[in-house]
Parts: sequence; C-alpha cells; structure tokens
Amino acid sequence: MNYLNIIKNGITKENPTFVLMLGMCPTLATTTSAINGLSMGLATMFVLICSNVVISLIKKLTPDMVRIPVFIVVIASFVTILQMVMQAFVPDIYATLGLFIPLIVVNCVILGRAEAFAAKNNPLASLMDGIGIGLGFTFGLTLLGICRELLGAGSVFGFTLLPETYNMLMFVLPPGAFITLGFLVAAINKK
Repeated sequence: MNYLNIIKNGITKENPTFVLMLGMCPTLATTTSAINGLSMGLATMFVLICSNVVISLIKKLTPDMVRIPVFIVVIASFVTILQMVMQAFVPDIYATLGLFIPLIVVNCVILGRAEAFAAKNNPLASLMDGIGIGLGFTFGLTLLGICRELLGAGSVFGFTLLPETYNMLMFVLPPGAFITLGFLVAAINKK
C-alpha cells in the first residue's frame, strides 16, 4: 500500500471540499476569514486523524450492530478533548468558531472516512488517510477563507492588501460563501 498516494488522494482526487462536496455546513459558515478557515480545518483534521486511528484499531472488536454508534462515541471523545484544549489555549478562535466545534461530531467528512476507510484498513493507512483528507479539508477551508476575506475585507490573515474602497461586503456574508465556493469548485474541477 502506497501511503503517500493515500495522502495525495485526500488532497486532490478525494478533496472533501472541492471534489466530494462534504462538510458544506462548516465550509460555508466558518470561512468568513482565512484564520477561521484554517482553524476549523486544523480542528477537523485533528479529530479526523485521531478517530481514524482509533476506529482502525477497534474495528475487529466492534459488532456490526453498534458500529456507527461506537464511531460517533469515538469521534465525540476527540471533539470533547479538542473543545477543552481550544477553550484553554485559543479562547478567541474557540469563541469565533463557536457552535461549529461541537458540530464536528456529526461532520460527514469524519464519519464518512471512518466508515469508508478506517473500518476497512490498518492503523497506519488510516492515519495517512486522516492526514490526507484533513489536509484537503484544511486547504479547502483556508482557500475559501482567503478569497472571501480578500474580496470582502481587503485583507488576508488580517493583513490589509486592498483599500477599503474595493471591499465587497457581500463576500463575508452567506451569499458570498456560495458564490466563492462555486467559482473555486469550477476552477479546480475544470477539464
């Protein structure tokens, strides 16, 4: 099994944001700025990697009848750890992302990878899948956040690049999320 291909697939061929179109709720809601997109991507990546490895380790111990509830408990445990660490060490980002941190538990990217990959592969392959899909999701959210922040506020990661007169407020509002995502998906998937 080529582990580098697993990582590469998560970033390109199976990118959750631009190809699989999974996790659209946090993608659209949290990408009002580049730092928010990056933070949500990294938070999701942490949970994805940890849950993939644990689910891969316990797959033979888990009866089919309770497989999904067990996966959710594993994912929820890592989300709880993430919440506590974020509240303690990065309270501003935790406050900004708010409700979307606990909603990582039901993010279809994580549950989908647990079911489609981690439950069928060894821990190392599952780790690589978590890294690849996590990097792909983080890249997608960060890129969307950069575009929305640049167009809507004239800055990227808080650094002003465009004068205020060029800002288009619509791009930091919900319709701007849909429009920007649509253009990025079209640009990335053009053939």
